[in-house]
Amino acid sequence: MDGKTIRMNRILESGKAVIVPMDHGVSEGAIEGLVDMNRTISLVENGGASAVLLHKGLIKSLSTPLKCGTIMHISGGTRYAEDKNKKVLVSCVDNAIRLGADAVSVHVNVGGCASEHDMLGDLGEIADLCDEKGMPLLAMTYPRGKGITGSPDEIAHAARIGGELGADLVKCPYTGDIRSMSLVTAACPVPVVIAGGPRCDSDVDVLQMVDDAMTAGCIGISLGRNIFQHRRPDLMTAALRAIIVERATVQEAADILKGEIETAVLRHAAVTADR
Repeated sequence: MDGKTIRMNRILESGKAVIVPMDHGVSEGAIEGLVDMNRTISLVENGGASAVLLHKGLIKSLSTPLKCGTIMHISGGTRYAEDKNKKVLVSCVDNAIRLGADAVSVHVNVGGCASEHDMLGDLGEIADLCDEKGMPLLAMTYPRGKGITGSPDEIAHAARIGGELGADLVKCPYTGDIRSMSLVTAACPVPVVIAGGPRCDSDVDVLQMVDDAMTAGCIGISLGRNIFQHRRPDLMTAALRAIIVERATVQEAADILKGEIETAVLRHAAVTADR
């Protein structure tokens, strides 16, 4: 077993991904749910997250070691930029290794963006370095920009780019239905996880989306706002983990979310907290 496989197993559970990205502070500031980072991370860890995704400064500032896997995001951009779709590299693979991260992630916006070629070049170079260092790479590939509609074909193309340029995992938007998402996962040469997008008012809609994505061949999620901005991030994480890892039904996951089922993950977390 090589180093990349060992590290990949640290960010997955039984080959499935319950990833909670919290890199939003660079682009959006201290938004709801991402003010007290130690508290939020503790909640999603207790809920059974397989990994959290953070920028380097947050990894360095945490008061306690992470219990779940750590993905360090190494690209960024702010909402104030003239080209809001452009992402630049803000760290490197070696720094992620020094900080103890188990993987790195890079964001690429495809289409309608003058800096697309720069982001593709960065992705390719980082993929080569990750292979050299034995570091897993998550590519966040989104179809965005002028003339882009976010169609299933565009999502499939973006995901395919991530896989073809060397990523080990690809994160992309959900297409909206099982059939079209199945085409995305079939065409992508590496495993796919779905993004969560804006905060959704309906918890059941989120659970159903994730269940459908799993049916379509995804290996899990990289959901941010719909977890860390939830009133109970621990229960939402546990409910999503049940669907992804245990293949619980949407109703069973909804019962967890309502607190009607105490999962093994949450029981373990409670026992650990009492020690």
